[in-house]
Amino acid sequence: MEAYKKWVWRNRDYVHSLGSLANGLTWLLPEKFSASEIGPEAVTAFLGIFTTINEHIIENAPTPRGHPVESSGADPSLSYPLLIAILKDLETVVEVAAEHFYGDKKWNFIIVTEAMKALIRLALFRDSGYKMLLQGGETPNDGKDSNQSELQNRAGNSDRNHGPYNLGNQNHHNPWNLEGRAMSALSSFGQNARTRTSTTSPTSGWSRRIQHQQAVIEPPMIKERRKTLSELLSEKGVNGALFVMGEVLYITRPLIYVLFIRKYGIRSWIPWAISLSVDTLGMSILSNSKWWGERSKQIHFSGPERDELRRRKLLWALYLMRDPFFTKYTRQKLESSQKTLEPVPLIGFLTEKIVELLEGAQSRYTYISGS
Repeated sequence: MEAYKKWVWRNRDYVHSLGSLANGLTWLLPEKFSASEIGPEAVTAFLGIFTTINEHIIENAPTPRGHPVESSGADPSLSYPLLIAILKDLETVVEVAAEHFYGDKKWNFIIVTEAMKALIRLALFRDSGYKMLLQGGETPNDGKDSNQSELQNRAGNSDRNHGPYNLGNQNHHNPWNLEGRAMSALSSFGQNARTRTSTTSPTSGWSRRIQHQQAVIEPPMIKERRKTLSELLSEKGVNGALFVMGEVLYITRPLIYVLFIRKYGIRSWIPWAISLSVDTLGMSILSNSKWWGERSKQIHFSGPERDELRRRKLLWALYLMRDPFFTKYTRQKLESSQKTLEPVPLIGFLTEKIVELLEGAQSRYTYISGS
């Protein structure tokens, strides 16, 4: 396994491109959307899981210092984002197999997969210190804004350029940079000296000084302390409670949807309307959680979190693909557009294939679940 990890790290660009190409070609498999064909979906799931594991290996590649990248701050052996991605790859196979062997009872199996995803996401939400889930929990949320980090780096560089090391003649070279280079050279020289004299004087004063200087230059990675629910509510008050409520509604919405589908059927408007209501309520709560009360108690979203809110709003377009809205309205519009463009060379052919793919994807719950 270690040899395979090293191969993936060395060929990360090739592995990433190959995975994207393979996943794209799976849409062209024959009878992919046939209710009786489990094979194409199994191939798609296998390639998806294979790609997901490779991406996880790449994300946890060791840094030049030899330390693995801790993308989520969690134990690498129990990666919640990895579990969520694997479940999403498997759920379509579960749906097709359940429909093939059990018919309408497939919703019982879909409920199980949605419940597992909801539990894992709730656990990830708690273990991350109650931070917003990005991409359904597949992307770690470090809570940092890229623009803010860039400004802080610039400010830090400015402070070093105008700090206590640069109180003299401004035409001189920056002593901070000179000291940094000197300390790096001393560190390298000290490492060599320590290696050569380790058998004779491993605890010499010179070695201890070099270790201290290296620790100053390369400080160890400090893991951020996770915030508890009581601390969040104490710090943010009502806004913190609203934020948690909005995230819980977002996490549990797919499970609520399939529960009502099993009770009322896929052709009923009740599951569709309830799912849309939960989405709307959750988004409204999250949007308003940053306006209530004092400024210190408001929720401030980072750049990735604002992008995530926009992504969730775009997912509302999937309601156009869900029954009964699709059967009553969307399909008619697609068929009329296909008939209109059918006489046009090439465009008519492409339109026919696009409509065929959309209708096939609509027949699978997992393709339009948005979960």
